[in-house]
Amino acid sequence: MDNIFKHHDKCYVIHRQIPVSYFSNKEGHIDIELVKGWRDYLPKVNHVLRTETHYLFAETIDDAEEILA
Repeated sequence: MDNIFKHHDKCYVIHRQIPVSYFSNKEGHIDIELVKGWRDYLPKVNHVLRTETHYLFAETIDDAEEILA
């Protein structure tokens, strides 16, 4: 089951979490192109968030509009 994550005023569905170390090269620098590649590869994912330990590959939840009957 996917998790819901709130960051500032936006909510996201987290589809995949991958450790930051997976994207580091030998010198410890992040390969951002690899992160972008994963974002583009994973279905429904349109945003990437980062915690201290993981990249969170997420789908943005659009703001709901109130519909009055």
